[in-house]
Amino acid sequence: MNLLVVFLQAGGGDYSFLIMMVAIFAIMYFFMIRPQNKKQKEIANFRKNLEVGQEVITAGGIYGKIKGIEDNTVVLEIASGIKIKIDRNSIFANAASNQQ
Repeated sequence: MNLLVVFLQAGGGDYSFLIMMVAIFAIMYFFMIRPQNKKQKEIANFRKNLEVGQEVITAGGIYGKIKGIEDNTVVLEIASGIKIKIDRNSIFANAASNQQ
């Protein structure tokens, strides 16, 4: 009801309000929503293609090398002889190893 009142007060037949709302949504989609979805797909693809021996970083900031991969968990070696088991969803690419 309120949207109808605002539209009628703006001039009734004047479609500038409607055009403005469509333009704002289009700008938000192309500058905010679309890039975020693209980045999420890249991260999901990276996690899907993890390999043993790959250097990664966890969401908590721990650097390590993958020693084993199970369905939803990954075994990381964070120091010589020290291994931890973490969830696959908390792994990100190590930017330093990707640049070399």
